[in-house]
Amino acid sequence: MVSRARSARGGKERSRQASCLTQLVRAQVLAMQAYPVPSAAGLLKLDAMESPAPFSAELKQQWLTRLGEVEINRYPDPQCKSVKRALRAAFKIPAAHAIVLGNGSDELLQMLALLVGGPGRVMLAPTPTFSMYPCISAITASQFVGVPLRADFSLDGEALLAAIRQHQPACVLLAYPNNPSGNCFDEAVIEQILASAPGLVVLDEAYFAFCRRSFLAHLAQFPDLLVLRTLSKSGLAGLRLGMLLCHPDWAAQLEKVRLPYNINSLTQCSVQFYLEHYRAMQRQAEYIVAQRQAVFARLTDQPGLRAYPSEANFILLKLERDAEQVHARLQQHGVLIKNLHRAATPLENCLRVTIGSEAENNRFLQALRRSLQ
Repeated sequence: MVSRARSARGGKERSRQASCLTQLVRAQVLAMQAYPVPSAAGLLKLDAMESPAPFSAELKQQWLTRLGEVEINRYPDPQCKSVKRALRAAFKIPAAHAIVLGNGSDELLQMLALLVGGPGRVMLAPTPTFSMYPCISAITASQFVGVPLRADFSLDGEALLAAIRQHQPACVLLAYPNNPSGNCFDEAVIEQILASAPGLVVLDEAYFAFCRRSFLAHLAQFPDLLVLRTLSKSGLAGLRLGMLLCHPDWAAQLEKVRLPYNINSLTQCSVQFYLEHYRAMQRQAEYIVAQRQAVFARLTDQPGLRAYPSEANFILLKLERDAEQVHARLQQHGVLIKNLHRAATPLENCLRVTIGSEAENNRFLQALRRSLQ
């Protein structure tokens, strides 16, 4: 009897909890799925656009020594003054442009959506694109409007400009190069967007290290342009540092929604150390670009798929067969890449592979050939 009573009470409590969840959690969030990060245990990890190379043994020891000097019992510098000075020097950022730092570029995107998004506000982007754009829009109760790219993933300027006129977006998001397609959009069309958009235009240059094309020089001409970058793709994915370059007036507003101490002391120290050795990091990016070209050349000779030219550190593949089956077979051969397959969309039967070291790339290509047999 006691056991039955406890069971009944437990059932009522679970029912009340479920009712509370559905009543209090916004419908947009209830309908969402958490960002999926598959386990890579025992697999060659080529799914997340990470750098294949850590610090050398010598640099790693120097870095660890520097970290040992950090007073972690104290809060970090809330303004990251030393880090910003180092970033300005490394990336040649003019003093007229402000720098806002985030825990990865994801946090900066969320800060932007908190600042200008919300109910009745539109965040607009060409699609397919970085999956966090619609995700962050939903989290902040903003409406996300996607404007389809052409079949070759190029920008449909006419459709995008029409969508801007129709929806009057608070923010237009342009990944440059685009993720997952890897291409840089037509600069002339982007300039038309900058001239006509009623709100912010964000150029997300996460893969700048691998294409060296940027809209940083346009900041002085367009005060509502913001340039977003990250160090995650260049070897510091585990530290999470993103930077937003913008007019000081926008930076002043963003600082109001930035959480205090969002860049921890160990990250600040590590980034300064990294930037002291920035030329070595540039050489690593140049190596990845050379590997990307070599992998692309071999993929174009591979029957059963189309490889799209890329200016990032990954390559998009469109298969002539079931991509989910090939993705599973690749894992059986010890290789994890990104499964982008979405039926009846431009990404139907698409996979995306990160460029790794020469040995890793050879292993992937061998596994791909076996998986397509």
